[in-house]
Amino acid sequence: MRESRGILTVVSGFSGAGKGTIMNELLRCYPDCYALSISATTRKPRPYEREGVEYFFKTEEEFCRMIADGELIEYAQYVGNYYGTPRDYVERQLEAGVDVILEIEIQGALKIKRDRPDTILLFITPPTAAELGRRLAGRGTESAEVIRSRLMRALSEAEGVDAYDYLVVNDVVEDCVRKVHSIIQNEHSRMHRNLSMIERLQRELEEFVQE
Repeated sequence: MRESRGILTVVSGFSGAGKGTIMNELLRCYPDCYALSISATTRKPRPYEREGVEYFFKTEEEFCRMIADGELIEYAQYVGNYYGTPRDYVERQLEAGVDVILEIEIQGALKIKRDRPDTILLFITPPTAAELGRRLAGRGTESAEVIRSRLMRALSEAEGVDAYDYLVVNDVVEDCVRKVHSIIQNEHSRMHRNLSMIERLQRELEEFVQE
């Protein structure tokens, strides 16, 4: 935890790119550095999902009230359900100096970037399209038709990747985790994130030369 404000990072990637695995490993390896934001959704919970752990489960009426009250940083509708990022949790973590990571789709990522230009947009991809297809097939839970639809969606998503700040290739998980960690930590050294420290040093120097 730092004295300075945390950095908000949005992580996106093609379905099958392994972004969930990367996020879990990042939190395991660096538990004191990061907080993974929990989304709110109107989707029904799956048997293994717990309230406040995987998602905050809301009725559509509750979700619409959150939109109206400005309680969401971003939201989108996908396959008939709403998904959104609660503002309060994110702000509390950032103020505490914790770097917050949102794992969301491109649509929501670009909205956050417009509203918060200091946000880091990071896109995770496998090294090749063939590897992406192999990973999707390797799940063993989806039909060839579903896999093809996910690849078609990846083709569409690829058109928006150039709006992101960083591209990270997920070939070896451990290497990818270290790279993501390095990117976010290096962002803390950017000048525009340290203006208050620069101003303090200037005041101290002025006081020093006047003695």
